[in-house]
Amino acid sequence: MKRIAQTIRLRPERREEYLTLHAVVWPGVEAALHRANVRNYTIFRHHDVLFAYFEYHGDDFEADMAAIAADPVTQEWWKLTDPCQEPWPDRKPGNYWTDLPEIWHLDDPVSDDPS
Repeated sequence: MKRIAQTIRLRPERREEYLTLHAVVWPGVEAALHRANVRNYTIFRHHDVLFAYFEYHGDDFEADMAAIAADPVTQEWWKLTDPCQEPWPDRKPGNYWTDLPEIWHLDDPVSDDPS
């Protein structure tokens, strides 16, 4: 399992539109994410900064992300959501969101009980 964290800015004048869209995400968008082995996807907001976290449970991350990008329903969704967002200038070429490096992770506790 691969953990992914990303960030992007939210355009203040489009904030309500973005929040309304995400109050009921299209089932086809969610289905495309599930087909691409994306799980536990969450988007958080702090003022006008968005932070996304998801877990990838597949074997070919690049191919699965390309499948999401090629999905017609997702493309229509992005036509609505992308104008609400303002990418950070330091994002990787071809990316809309900026990937964040993981610097620490707390694993599940190891049991002291040998049984």
